[in-house]
Amino acid sequence: MAKRHPSLIPLCQDHHHGLALAIRCRKQALGQLNPGHPQGIEEHVNEVKDFFLKKLCSHFEAEEMVLFPLISSHYSDAKRMTADLRHEHEQIRQGITSLDQKFELPKALFDLGYILERHIRREERELFPLFEHYVPPAEAEQAKGEIERILYVRKHSL
Repeated sequence: MAKRHPSLIPLCQDHHHGLALAIRCRKQALGQLNPGHPQGIEEHVNEVKDFFLKKLCSHFEAEEMVLFPLISSHYSDAKRMTADLRHEHEQIRQGITSLDQKFELPKALFDLGYILERHIRREERELFPLFEHYVPPAEAEQAKGEIERILYVRKHSL
């Protein structure tokens, strides 16, 4: 992983854990984790829901409220990308909701892992480098405080 601006580090840490979870989602859906363990998929679904509540909700909020508007204000071409990333956030939220349906659970888990991994990689490879290039250091530092506040408030309100 590239060295990131300090304002992005908390989001990168979430991305690291999110990528590992996305890979486990796909492996669990394909029966490659705990094969023959009937409760395996249900346990993994609970892990995914827990990660969503404890990490992704506030992570998405920090990106949507701080990061996306800031990069878009300094680099107009980022507006389309951030709109796409917001749409992917919604797809991930819907994927979490689909886990409650219990219908085609392996497929729902696999699809969620796929979109989560693709989304994270896009932010790391495309959005974050643009942020670091276009956002002035003083504004990036201010964003750091806002991002940490959002992540801290959520973490401590659970």
